[in-house]
Amino acid sequence: MSRHNTWEMELIMESNHLQKFYDKTPAERIRALKAAGILDEKATADLQAGLRLPQEIADNMIENQLSTYDLPYGVALNFLIDGKDYAVPMAIEEPSVIAAASAGAKLIAKAGGFRTTIQERVMIGQVALKNIADSAAAGQLILSNQEQILQAANAAHPSIVKRGGGARRVSVRVIPPDERESTPEFVVVHLHVETLEAMGANIINTMMEGVIPYLENLTGGEALMGILSNYATDCLATAECRIPAALLAKGTWTGEEVRDRLIEAFQFAYVDPYRAVTNNKGIMNGIDAIVLASGNDWRAISAGAHAYAARSGQYRSLSSWKKAENGDLLGSLTLPLPVGAVGGSINFHPAAKMTKEILGYRSAAELEAIIVSVGLAQNFSAIRALVTEGIQKGHMGLHSRSLAISAGAVGDEIEQLSQQLKTEKNMNLATAQALLAQIREE
Repeated sequence: MSRHNTWEMELIMESNHLQKFYDKTPAERIRALKAAGILDEKATADLQAGLRLPQEIADNMIENQLSTYDLPYGVALNFLIDGKDYAVPMAIEEPSVIAAASAGAKLIAKAGGFRTTIQERVMIGQVALKNIADSAAAGQLILSNQEQILQAANAAHPSIVKRGGGARRVSVRVIPPDERESTPEFVVVHLHVETLEAMGANIINTMMEGVIPYLENLTGGEALMGILSNYATDCLATAECRIPAALLAKGTWTGEEVRDRLIEAFQFAYVDPYRAVTNNKGIMNGIDAIVLASGNDWRAISAGAHAYAARSGQYRSLSSWKKAENGDLLGSLTLPLPVGAVGGSINFHPAAKMTKEILGYRSAAELEAIIVSVGLAQNFSAIRALVTEGIQKGHMGLHSRSLAISAGAVGDEIEQLSQQLKTEKNMNLATAQALLAQIREE
């Protein structure tokens, strides 16, 4: 994957190779990415051959395996992140997500692109202790023996220590009983582990089981379990952008009007959980798609992100949109992103390997920066559409192809029926089936 500075990026975005990328056939898109320097010879050949998961690998990945379940694998363009340009692979079935991400990224690139901040990459493991007579005293005892606990944890997984990672610190939380559910009091020990380029689930789980005997002997309590937490609050990624109001104009809306309405849309999602859930689902449209394409655990990322949205005690918008002193629009998105650059299916799944090749990321932190930027671009496009023309105009235009396929269209019928559906007042399956019947009578 080639890398370019900001002025070169504009040339790439506007180059003949990638212009009207959405109008090309899949084969033409692959050739265009190669011509633009995004794909090398091997990656081009692999994409042309298809990213099918071999049966032998699939059978060894899960239990009771029968077949594989394909998702469309595409690429979002125009991402300028920390001065580097990226074409971002996505695996997703929903229409308009890749188009929205590309459109949002293109506008933001014109304003200088995304700037990201990646917190220390530290994951958290937990041991839940119960039946402790004096929880406050036990907590102090645990903290005073932190070095011994860290030694026990690192001894359980010495290979990560040899590579420069390992358990770094210990913290304790006391969770009081809940009368509604008659829960006991828990003393929860958190182990903060630097897992380097791996997501680290297996590393942490091994460590947590390794420290259980020591913690039980130390406190006199009983361990209920030891396991990682997918709420990775020590592994936060932030993407920011700054957009001059003049770039926001759309249709009859001035840039200032769009800016102000977009900010009000954020404020609505901040105070109303019903809106916040849909707002954040839109963010996760893009994030889940690239996380899945990268071979990482999209379920863990989603769970952690939604928990982070509720950290104040109320579920709120993950993103933030505000006005700068000079009138620019300021966007920001922060969420936990415990992804890995190595391990698991990243090393052997054809699509995950292709994603790593196309993105050219060199570390898990760089992958985090890309993912959080995709989420902010997705949110920007969705809100801008909502507060101007409405979400359905663009979404239903792309949805027309899905309707055509559902109605039974094949080959050239798909495009013909899709174009006719866009002119219909009622774009639904019944209309698509009726139009398809007319096409076939002609």
